[in-house]
Amino acid sequence: MTDTIEIPAHIQPYVDVLGLDLTIDFLLAFGGAPLYLPSERTQTDSRLAEVVGADKAVALGKQLGRGTVRVPIQKRFIAACLLAKNVPIVEIARKLHVSDVSIRRWLPDRPNSQLGLFD
Repeated sequence: MTDTIEIPAHIQPYVDVLGLDLTIDFLLAFGGAPLYLPSERTQTDSRLAEVVGADKAVALGKQLGRGTVRVPIQKRFIAACLLAKNVPIVEIARKLHVSDVSIRRWLPDRPNSQLGLFD
């Protein structure tokens, strides 16, 4: 799946540590907000550890630098990844809290199932 989807440069460090599927879960959980990343250990009952695991939380802190980071939102990237996994557009729209029209507009190279008028 990563062969067909271009991973934005600022998302690549997250994918390197978490993998693509866990990065999507991470971005959906924390995107758009500041988040403290530990560099040595984290509380196992923290929301971060709950989503990615304590070891991955520390690895992410080491990769990106300890401290507070603003997690990117990246709805278009997430939509492309979910579509590549054959998730229906309406379900993607619900997950991202946008309309199905927005999803279709973001992904113009999606195969068109509508018959051509003059084909």
